[in-house]
Amino acid sequence: MLIRLFLLLNLLASLPALAQTNLQTFTLSVVPQFTPVDIGQRWTPLLRQLEAETGYRFQLRLLDKIPRFEFDFLAGIPDLVFLNPYHMLIAADAQGYIPLVRGTDPLIGILVAAQDGPIKKLQDLNGKRLAFPAPNAFGASLYLRALLTEKEGLRFNSDFVGSHQNVYRHVLIGDSAAGGGIYATLEKESPAIQHRLRVLYTTPGVAPHPFAAHPRVTQVAREKIRDALLKLGSTPAGRKLLADVDLDKVISADFARDYLPLAKLKLKHHSVSQ
Repeated sequence: MLIRLFLLLNLLASLPALAQTNLQTFTLSVVPQFTPVDIGQRWTPLLRQLEAETGYRFQLRLLDKIPRFEFDFLAGIPDLVFLNPYHMLIAADAQGYIPLVRGTDPLIGILVAAQDGPIKKLQDLNGKRLAFPAPNAFGASLYLRALLTEKEGLRFNSDFVGSHQNVYRHVLIGDSAAGGGIYATLEKESPAIQHRLRVLYTTPGVAPHPFAAHPRVTQVAREKIRDALLKLGSTPAGRKLLADVDLDKVISADFARDYLPLAKLKLKHHSVSQ
């Protein structure tokens, strides 16, 4: 009798764990503007809260280079993606990814130089080497390079160094005369880094990075995830989690309104296949 009771109690104790393993799991791939360690630290608390709100499980796919991230979503591997506006265009075209939510602060590309360096104006950069995260990083590279070339008439050599953090450090150690980033990543650097850099040039603002879903994610699941993210935006604790992943002042995203207009910029002329 005691043995049967012991077995029954063990079975009852294991039911929550068994239920947890049976939860539907969605993978999330995040554009690597930061290192994989930083991405994990920023996104894991939000995903744990999303699990509590939705009843789903979320698993991060940590990729260290933007070209690898591009290969990942172009192949339709992740269920969910957090990606830049140009990536949203090509992800929708290649796999039908659907934007769910985005922040409201516009995405603004910046070109930075060392505060105490010899570069004082754009014309000083003619013929120089500039650092960018990757060819198709939107505000920090693709859009910025198009404007510098087509609008400002600059001629320069591009060095693609893998991440925004790498760009800022390449500029500070003098490996590059200037480099591309966005305000959101520069503001997450330490004050010591920020104070040593000067913004030379900014791009016009566009709708920021969306959180998007592959069409194999059902409409019910998409709406549940979107509603949970919007709900988080209504509480101080939730807004902190969202701000940590650059979903400040989160709203519903709309592909035709927010991202399709970027197709008119003909950015493919400046994109590079990896």
